[in-house]
Amino acid sequence: MHDVVRVAGCQITSTPDPDTNLRLAGEAVARAAEAGARIAVLPEATMATFEADLRAVAEPLDGRFATGIRELADTHDITVVVGVFEPADDGRVHNTLLLTGRGVEASYRKIHMYDAFGGGESKLVAPGTQLVTVPVDGVPVGVATCYDVRFADQFTALGRAGAQLVILPASWGEGPGKAEQWDVLLRARAMDAQAWLLGVDQAWTPPKGKLALGVGRSALVDPTGHVRAQLGPSPEVLVADVDLSLVESTRATVPIL
Repeated sequence: MHDVVRVAGCQITSTPDPDTNLRLAGEAVARAAEAGARIAVLPEATMATFEADLRAVAEPLDGRFATGIRELADTHDITVVVGVFEPADDGRVHNTLLLTGRGVEASYRKIHMYDAFGGGESKLVAPGTQLVTVPVDGVPVGVATCYDVRFADQFTALGRAGAQLVILPASWGEGPGKAEQWDVLLRARAMDAQAWLLGVDQAWTPPKGKLALGVGRSALVDPTGHVRAQLGPSPEVLVADVDLSLVESTRATVPIL
């Protein structure tokens, strides 16, 4: 396991069209790899924004979009984490994170549905049930998605499962106080997990009704809740180094897990 791992948060603006989004993902992942990152994280709903007909765009994890992401990961020798939609058995879809590349192949289905602030994600999206941690280059990595960030116990559980880095792709809805809530919740959940936390949002998009489309502000937070790097609202790639020794020292100093 490496003591220092370079990560990249690829803050993009997805569209309703998966082919366009695969091209955008490819450009961002290439930038991440050129900067030396070992892990490139794309937002929730990278495959298609919540404006799209999710049932129509959803694909199994061996479908065209996921296959394209795997090819990107192989081309650039990097692990990619990306938000996709896959069909659910009950006619809805799953809001899924695909983790692929450098020997990694795993997925996580979002557990907590965004049925808040007027949103009704559960009408179209079936929740997952399983927490996921997976080794990436020997580093235990936990994953969560967007609205999950409001549930502290999920992040404590990921910390107890050994996660040293938690990845949180998002498509965070705009609204009064929402950007500030995003900032605070990222810091709090990093301290709950006592792990590094990389939150990667869609770039800011003008609000369209109750749809959650993104505010930007992707950030890397250390296990003590200190923000080490943060983007603004526009499309950009955040690249930063994660010092894993800080996880061990934080957990030894404040043994809450």
